[in-house]
Amino acid sequence: MSGLVQLALDFFAPASLTDDAAAIRHRGATAELRPGVEFRHPRASREARLADTTVAYEFKRGKRRTIGFSVGPDGLVVSAPRWAGPAEIQAALQDKALWIVRKLEEARVRHDKLAASRIIWQDGAEFQFLGQSLRLVLDPSHAYANFSAQLLTEVHAGGGPSSNSLRIGLPHHATEAQIRDAVQAWLMRQARRIFTERLDHFAPRLGVQWRKLALSSAGTRWGSARSDGSIRLHWRLVHFRMAVIDYVVAHELSHLRVMDHSPRFWDTVRSVMPDYADLRQHLTDESVPPWS
Repeated sequence: MSGLVQLALDFFAPASLTDDAAAIRHRGATAELRPGVEFRHPRASREARLADTTVAYEFKRGKRRTIGFSVGPDGLVVSAPRWAGPAEIQAALQDKALWIVRKLEEARVRHDKLAASRIIWQDGAEFQFLGQSLRLVLDPSHAYANFSAQLLTEVHAGGGPSSNSLRIGLPHHATEAQIRDAVQAWLMRQARRIFTERLDHFAPRLGVQWRKLALSSAGTRWGSARSDGSIRLHWRLVHFRMAVIDYVVAHELSHLRVMDHSPRFWDTVRSVMPDYADLRQHLTDESVPPWS
């Protein structure tokens, strides 16, 4: 690790207030505020009444200049400098009360959506691959060239839309864990193949050279890059359409030229992905179902 620098792209980018309040952009609310609803962080140590809503939040002190807020899957975290007293913290909370409660409600809607989209691993289950739905078919009669899985496209008579299926060489009485693991193994093989192709495509265009690819299963970041040319990419990126994968690949390769998130870095990303901002937002807005 000595002498190496690593930059990461968050898996779940928390909503946060920066030190500059003017940097906050209030986009249209994606969740309706519901008065009287409570939000409690599992590590809550303090509580406040914000916009007719009880919010129990995790409180941290540290070496920072301003009071900051972040909303993640667990709830609200308030970070304050050592000089900030209860009155200053309460005033800051009330000043941003509507923003905080809106983001907490959006996080709750996101969590509920994820729970509802949980995949039940059985014959006929559906999941996303490269932005399209795949139907799982258990077929114990074939070994599929020793990989136990085969992607098939079915063209329907009469000109109807084609459908894709992934046939897995498992019996119908296979357990959910066996089915899930077989699908994951296939997806990870596809991920390594696709990521390698896209790294080789973008590296010359960015004037960089990557040296090693590792697949990640980390629950907090989509990818990371180290100054020695090592790239880590989350295998579950293969759920997204190719343009989103390309953005993450270009993002990490751009770090081999600029190891920070300065304007020069984003200009580097833009040079090969002009619409990177929309693709970046897609990663935030669209969540993949829990893999369990």
